Amino acid sequence: MNITDPAKSAKSNSAIALVAEWIVPMTHTPVPGEKQLSSSKWLEGHALIIEDSKIADILPTEQLQDRYPDAEITQMDGMALMPGLINAHCHAAMSLLRGFSDDLPLHQWLETAIWPVEAKFVDEDFVYQGTQLAIAEMLRGGTTCFQDMYFMPDQIAKAVQQSGIRANIGLMVVDSETVWARDAEECISKGLNVYDQYKHNDKLSFSFAPHAPYTVSKQTLEKLSTISFELSLNIHMHLHETTAEVNDYVNQHDIRPLEQLHQMGLLNPQLNAIHMTHLNQQEIDWVAETGTHVIHCPQSNMKLASGCCPTGLLLDAGVNLAIGTDGAASNNDLDMLAELQSAALLAKIDSLNPEQLSAYQALYAATMGGAKALGLENQVGSLKPGKQADIIAIDLNQIETQPVYNPISQIVYAASRNQVTHVWVAGKHLLDNRKLTSLNESTIMNNARSWKEKIKDCHQ
Repeated sequence: MNITDPAKSAKSNSAIALVAEWIVPMTHTPVPGEKQLSSSKWLEGHALIIEDSKIADILPTEQLQDRYPDAEITQMDGMALMPGLINAHCHAAMSLLRGFSDDLPLHQWLETAIWPVEAKFVDEDFVYQGTQLAIAEMLRGGTTCFQDMYFMPDQIAKAVQQSGIRANIGLMVVDSETVWARDAEECISKGLNVYDQYKHNDKLSFSFAPHAPYTVSKQTLEKLSTISFELSLNIHMHLHETTAEVNDYVNQHDIRPLEQLHQMGLLNPQLNAIHMTHLNQQEIDWVAETGTHVIHCPQSNMKLASGCCPTGLLLDAGVNLAIGTDGAASNNDLDMLAELQSAALLAKIDSLNPEQLSAYQALYAATMGGAKALGLENQVGSLKPGKQADIIAIDLNQIETQPVYNPISQIVYAASRNQVTHVWVAGKHLLDNRKLTSLNESTIMNNARSWKEKIKDCHQ
């Protein structure tokens, strides 16, 4: 497979050539029923060229000297280059609540532990510093883009902008009073102000983030539907996360949440439906027919005993699947390599079918699947000339990942995030030999310890 542009002229002086043992471009779109993973899914003996913020070329290494004689060459023996991972759903600032309260059902966890401590402690510093902590963790694990949902999106945007990572920031909306706003009306107004302030930043995009059907009214959702259509903003929302959530909604409204959204026209390609662990066949068909994206958060769903997203059925129906970590308060990490491995394994045990959610499909969900869900598929998600240089290097030359018959198998089933050595976002080197280049690790650690001292007495 050679995806070099044959018309490419000699390089400019800014060209960087990454010469790795394997390049996994993720340019192949998996189709339902596809089983065989051949070596055509990766490249060996190739170099990737970065010019400014973009991928300029991918070519055989024997052509490198002739075509790019002045390129700055980085030799990456034993490493695999691939697109940066896209964490399609998290609550970044909640990293400061990692391990605060564990081993509880979702609603008990929220009502007795998380919501009370948030009401007491969440402020601008909490959100900013918690987001910094999350970004540092994500970059060290190979995540180059994330979709967030939390209060004070201005502080999230500030942290994202300073770090150099790429993000879609959710403008969170709930009907009740929070530390961010008095009601849904103020959530929307303040959120739009943040959108107007940052909308021209090339690494930031925005979406509306109504929390869930049980915290956001039909009237609020109708308003968000209108505004999101006018501004071409996505909506992402927790949906069908637990049986209790669905049953309670039916008891109150005589209709299941997804059917209500379908009647409102909210099932569409602008919707990212998060969790989706309890679906019937009719709902799967609606999601497929409308082009709705599903964000799968396997480890959070397992830890909270929420259920299992029917990923195999969704993929067979043609639904775009992305993967998210959820927040570190409920996961308890932001490790996308572990998440996509869990997704692949969980699909197999849930269906009792070892062919469900293959290694390549899981990796695709964590890269191009996420890019499609966020509306960024023309910019990121695969390694292709003209796309943004959001790239990670994984060191497979380790005891834990030897021998390498198939680099995709090793990345999905054997590699850990500690093997991510380098990360570039828009061509900027943000992780260099495991060292963060845009963030102060010591400051981030000290801030996290400081918050622990403030919050620890509330621990239950």
